Amino acid sequence: GTFILIFFLPATVFYLLLMCKQDDPSLLNFPPPLPALESLWETRVFGVFLLWFFFQALLYLLPVGKVVEGLPLSSGRKLQYRINGFYAFVLTAAVIGTLLYFQFELHYLYDHFMQFAVSAAAFSMVLSIYLYIRSLKAPEEELAPGGNSGYFVYDFFTGHELNPRIGSFDLKYFCELRPGLIGWVVINLAMLLAEMKIHNQSMPSLAMILVNSFQLLYVVDALWNEEAVLTTMDITHDGFGFMLAFGDLVWVPFVYSLQAFYLVSHPIAISWPAAAAITVLNCIGYYIFRSANSQKNSFRRNPADPKLASLKFIPTATGKGLLVTGWWGFVRHPNYLGDIIMALAWSLPCGFNHILPYFYVIYFICLLVHREARDEHHCKQKYGLAWERYCQRVPYRIFPYIY
Repeated sequence: GTFILIFFLPATVFYLLLMCKQDDPSLLNFPPPLPALESLWETRVFGVFLLWFFFQALLYLLPVGKVVEGLPLSSGRKLQYRINGFYAFVLTAAVIGTLLYFQFELHYLYDHFMQFAVSAAAFSMVLSIYLYIRSLKAPEEELAPGGNSGYFVYDFFTGHELNPRIGSFDLKYFCELRPGLIGWVVINLAMLLAEMKIHNQSMPSLAMILVNSFQLLYVVDALWNEEAVLTTMDITHDGFGFMLAFGDLVWVPFVYSLQAFYLVSHPIAISWPAAAAITVLNCIGYYIFRSANSQKNSFRRNPADPKLASLKFIPTATGKGLLVTGWWGFVRHPNYLGDIIMALAWSLPCGFNHILPYFYVIYFICLLVHREARDEHHCKQKYGLAWERYCQRVPYRIFPYIY
């Protein structure tokens, strides 16, 4: 299965991008016209991608922002992380703004979008090979619990080493929030400008403004609350292999921006009442997502915080507690519920002519249901009887009133 995914995931990205460029992007029109292979690669585009990646790496190394400790590893050691993702975003925005002021054509990104996706996929493969080779020399205690099966393909895909670092430069942590996530915002901006130029508009469409605004809020929120990512499964449990490298550098920027890319070739006119309703829906999803994640992160960091005194929890043999009030007493994964509501709000501005812009929300539901199953298995092993008591207190998993 993992061997097939190594080829299936890039093919899915390229298929989605090719379909968005078609006059009729119906999924029934399969396969889409394939471009010549030589047109998919351009050395200059690959150079621009490398420049972007290493520019973000340089910002990551800047001695600004606080340094915090992650959760304890299996050895008891805590790694240190510099929290400066929001500063990197602000500096990137300043650089992009300066380039636009001097008439830099960000339209280049739209014109060569497929070549950028190919460049990112090629880079993620090279990075994954490097990660696996270096992991062969890593001590046993530094290997990922799930990526230490002994099967080459599986370990290559899921990640053999938990926290690969070059000195203090944490490769997984850097890729998690920087080049792909900030790149997503830049891509959306490029699509907004491309829409205005192609359709001779003085202003972007309302649908494009909504998509850009909603997703900008999501990215800024992630970077502002960067410290919270240190308690996620990606950082604490999953190794850094092809799955996360491709996900961070290719899937996030090129699939999550699908709605904006779609709107360039297939503009949609939506009314102000419809826009207001979609905005309310996104705000509801964001509120659930942010308040649930903040509640969980605060409790994990300091359960004795007086601000959390009203929360009840079930103690476990590990010394940690399982919240049974607040959002985590409503459903077991309220952050996933908020995420799915936001995903729907991002797709609705694209109308209902085609299912293609709804790929993200469909995929996201599948991803989170699968991740929820992984969470259930992991928590059952980790917390034992305490987890069974928690499941009795909180029977609903992601959606309320759906067991």
